Amino acid sequence: MKNKHKHVVGIERLSSLAERKSLGQHVFENIKQAIIKGEIPSGQRLVESRLAETLGISRTPIREAIQKLEREGYLGKRPRGGFVVQGLDSLDIEETFGIRSVLEGYAARLAAIKHEESDLEPLETQIRIFQQHLEQDELEILPDINTEFHDMLYALSKSPRLIKMINDLRDQIFRFRQMILRDAELASMSNADHRQMLEHIKRRDAEGVEKVVREHLMRGQSAVIRFIEEDRI
Repeated sequence: MKNKHKHVVGIERLSSLAERKSLGQHVFENIKQAIIKGEIPSGQRLVESRLAETLGISRTPIREAIQKLEREGYLGKRPRGGFVVQGLDSLDIEETFGIRSVLEGYAARLAAIKHEESDLEPLETQIRIFQQHLEQDELEILPDINTEFHDMLYALSKSPRLIKMINDLRDQIFRFRQMILRDAELASMSNADHRQMLEHIKRRDAEGVEKVVREHLMRGQSAVIRFIEEDRI
């Protein structure tokens, strides 16, 4: 009977630990997504005690979330206490876009070679949907549509390892993407690039589509750096 009691206590302790970790992960994901989407801007100060009070939870899951956000580079410690949302610098941007241009350019090249004709209709649909929302000035939805287009395109590479490597940069990519697509002119240029990518893929022009993808990304890099210099983020 005594052993059974110890077993039950052990299970309860594990369950409590799992719930706490789950809550910490939930807080982490919510704060991270708010940073990525610009809802919590660069330079915003975050204080553990205030977050706990606002969310109505203990400080432990808040602390776990903040520590993880700091490790991933989204938050930095302030000398006098608390944390601040980290901004982006040109070196971070150039590194991320440089890696992307290699990975995504290669994925597009493989997509041109390996796709089936029936694979391309969803890409055409995404281009049309993007254009419709752009013409209706519904810019806030464009990053999600854009992400779906790129996910579909790179899936055609039929390279799970390559797709995973691209997805490891997914959050950083979305952070940049939502900056770029809030500008209607840049959004229009982005969709024009997508049309070019699709045309090259249709012709199985691997070199052509890789070139367009790399130029597309370099234009995005220049835009994000300009936004930072102009303090538009």
